[in-house]
Amino acid sequence: MPTPAPTFSGSVPRAYHACLGPLLFDAYAKDLAARFAALAPKRVLETACGTGIVTKELARALPHAAITATDLSAPMIEVAQTYVAEHVGAAGGTSAANARLTFHATDACSVPFADASFDAIACQYGVMFYPDKVKGMQEARRVLAKGGRYIFNIWDALAHNPIPRVVQETFERLFPANPPKFIPTMPFGWSDRAEIERVTRAGGFANVTIQTLSFPSVSPSAADAAKGWVEGTPNAAVLAAVLAERGDNTPEAIATVREAVRQALAKNFGEAPCRSTMQAVVVTAW
Repeated sequence: MPTPAPTFSGSVPRAYHACLGPLLFDAYAKDLAARFAALAPKRVLETACGTGIVTKELARALPHAAITATDLSAPMIEVAQTYVAEHVGAAGGTSAANARLTFHATDACSVPFADASFDAIACQYGVMFYPDKVKGMQEARRVLAKGGRYIFNIWDALAHNPIPRVVQETFERLFPANPPKFIPTMPFGWSDRAEIERVTRAGGFANVTIQTLSFPSVSPSAADAAKGWVEGTPNAAVLAAVLAERGDNTPEAIATVREAVRQALAKNFGEAPCRSTMQAVVVTAW
């Protein structure tokens, strides 16, 4: 089954945020924000900001920085604006936070900003989706001021991320003739360290450091994790296409897939909470 370009639209952004945020993104967002706090930049660009999980942490860690958060998906941006306003406001004043936070729906491979516009750039789990990764690096390098840092993270291979690995194994068991390939080819399909460094340097960065970073991966329940993986990523569209090929693209069929994933996750990692580990690659370039 071919893997289409990722689409974060419809009901996907909210399921992504609610179900996959705690499981996959929160710990790495805090780590990324701590790295930026140590740098204390005044002008920050975030690409592939998604639903604002990193944006919120950056805003809290950098109370005096101007933060420009961007994402290709306007529906993701809509969720991010609401989420960040609510949570940063609670931390220290909504109006002040909104005054220094701006959001733009734009392509990270062609950002509409002037050269040397930012002191630092953050990207959490976006680079592996870029259709032209070298161009994405070149754009980051172009808008980064002299001495600035570009810090991004990328999922390590499925072998090091047990929960999504079991999800993919469940899909392959359910659909042996044409299993959805979104998980292994997109979010978990670009983790070779040598290739990451090659692409980063090809984009114009002379200095590149790469770190492997592991955290616990915990969802309140196997049901939440299953909903996130079945309905909260572009995998939802891939599954719909697979089910359509079988003539059974119905809510009931989706529910059957979600239940099979829940059972597999509960068996391997617990029903509530659903607990494992996760591993990623953190890259700093300048």
